[in-house]
Amino acid sequence: MFDKIVIANRGEIALRVLRACRELGVKVVAVHSEADRDLKHVRLADESVCIGPAASADSYLNIPAIISAAEVTDAQAIHPGYGFLSENADFAEKVEQSGFVFIGPKAETIRMMGDKISAKRAMLAAGIPCVPGNNDPLTDDSKTNLKLAQEIGYPVIIKAAGGGGGRGMRTVHTEAALLNAIAMTKAEAGSAFGNSTVYMEKFLEDPRHIEFQVMADSHGNAIHLGERDCSMQRRHQKVVEEAPAPFITEAQRKFIGERCAKACVDIGYRGAGTFEFLYEKNEFFFIEMNTRVQVEHPVTEMVTGFDIVKEQLRIAFGEKLSMTQDQIKIQGHAIECRLNAEDPRTFMPCPGTIEQFHMPGGPGIRCETHIYNGYKVPPYYDSMIGKLIAHGENRESAIARMRTALNEIIIDGIKTNIPLQHDIMMDSAFALGGQNIHYLEKKLGIYK
Repeated sequence: MFDKIVIANRGEIALRVLRACRELGVKVVAVHSEADRDLKHVRLADESVCIGPAASADSYLNIPAIISAAEVTDAQAIHPGYGFLSENADFAEKVEQSGFVFIGPKAETIRMMGDKISAKRAMLAAGIPCVPGNNDPLTDDSKTNLKLAQEIGYPVIIKAAGGGGGRGMRTVHTEAALLNAIAMTKAEAGSAFGNSTVYMEKFLEDPRHIEFQVMADSHGNAIHLGERDCSMQRRHQKVVEEAPAPFITEAQRKFIGERCAKACVDIGYRGAGTFEFLYEKNEFFFIEMNTRVQVEHPVTEMVTGFDIVKEQLRIAFGEKLSMTQDQIKIQGHAIECRLNAEDPRTFMPCPGTIEQFHMPGGPGIRCETHIYNGYKVPPYYDSMIGKLIAHGENRESAIARMRTALNEIIIDGIKTNIPLQHDIMMDSAFALGGQNIHYLEKKLGIYK
């Protein structure tokens, strides 16, 4: 195993990686911004290096600074966590060129999956169902674009090939609005992603968001760890996740999961990854692949007993997968609530000092957070301050345990979205399961 690695991230995911390293006997170098000197994982790390001021562009996105930190501490590998540089192919390439191991896929794989058009082509070749639409970039030929939309059938959605996180897309319901929508999306994509390429797909009106977790080594082995339902979303951002997905049959899980694993082998994938699908009328449609560990990975760990982060480290070191597909068994049900430092009604970020923090406990409860009494939540980064996970023998038990945990947790000094999460757990429609990706936003009308 590695002797020492750099964790090129912050917050709860950095702490999660540190804990995995401790179990494997790996020393940790924490890189941090000037604003993050008091982060929990920085205090617990074997070594720490300040890589710049608070702004992400000058610290957590500063590739030379991160690689320099690995050089001066004599580390062997770099774990990117999620967000920041985790899906930046140039970063992965420069890490490897500098003589370090990137704990994730190869740069060329990240590039392939980062471009939605090339990703879709790869999935179709692997036999994975995709959303109906064109598999080529849209040109400036108005007649061709209008004809294509007519063939697909309205409504359609224009997507940026280099987009992600819910950005770079525009829904079109009428022919009159199509050409303007294409032009606007191209302009936005060029500005936001440095790539103005867009493509067109059928817009699914009432889908659920279901994703499959995969693991693959560099020896041609790949497995899937089942699916998660991430349909409780606000502005394309996940709020609640669960595993397994309600009303997905074992036959469906096997059919899609095996194809995802096969796709990993076909494209030479390495490490942890997630295939994201829209699910409507009992059909799965691939939308994108995330080439990193996910925020919601704990729900999969809770129902499978499989440590995804430790496996990332083993795979990066060159080991084969520690388990076969036949050994993966899904037991019980797990739900995760994201905890954000934000007003539960206006959703405005609420940085500030944690005056009191009490972590909930009890059977099946897992709390992943970097906050502590006296910790100052900075205003410079994403508002997520932790995740609360509940596991039970079935979905009803997991929901009941989550309700109890949300009642127990105390975070004083700042506003959080805990009231919203509690409201979701008490919601009768959520209790039934299987709500689409628009349900939460419609429900949030009561908060306006």
